[in-house]
Amino acid sequence: MNGHYAIAIDGPSGAGKSTQAKRLAKEFSFIYVDTGAIYRTLGLACYRAEIDRKDAAAVMELLKTLDISIRYNEAGEQCMLLNGEDVSKEIRQPEISICASDVSALPEVRRFLLDMQRRFARENNVVMDGRDIGTVVLPDAELKIFLTASPEARARRRLLDLKEKGIEESFEDVLRDINYRDEQDTKRAAAPLRQAEDAVLVDSSDIGFEETFARLCELVIRRLAAVRED
Repeated sequence: MNGHYAIAIDGPSGAGKSTQAKRLAKEFSFIYVDTGAIYRTLGLACYRAEIDRKDAAAVMELLKTLDISIRYNEAGEQCMLLNGEDVSKEIRQPEISICASDVSALPEVRRFLLDMQRRFARENNVVMDGRDIGTVVLPDAELKIFLTASPEARARRRLLDLKEKGIEESFEDVLRDINYRDEQDTKRAAAPLRQAEDAVLVDSSDIGFEETFARLCELVIRRLAAVRED
């Protein structure tokens, strides 16, 4: 790690990975990297270009023409740029979630974007969340966490989040999208969603945000203390 520490948080869609990872990064003065936002940005590009998101050749041809980059605003929040345009809000639309799931299932895409993700961990202390961070992207991370919750609990939380953003969706539609993403993420050929053997399981189905955060903080403190002693 060249003197840097990495915390990998994996789990299914809507488990609260991004929200918890952002707060953890702030709490411990790490950089937060939302890898899902990278795939969402590509998904948005495919959506705008109206290409088949499951056609690997077409997606890769488009990807080679794109400039996808990450920057951080004054508040330390990650912003996604697509050819210089800040698309941080656009990539959170429900239809783009499905696009992101489709393109992230392509092995060629995952290989292409892998170095971008690893570079952040080589150069910074990071909290990185996604589907395959502990298993593929950062297999040597100092701490791996698998954060999950039931599909129904995740759908309820996602619905509240969308309403706060002014996006109206039904519970049934959100739950259907959650189940679709679970199916795609766990059964894809390239780096399927699974818990790393040495990851700590945290199930937040029946506990609130603050209790979940307290558990994660305890894990980080214990692990980093152990690493530094070694």
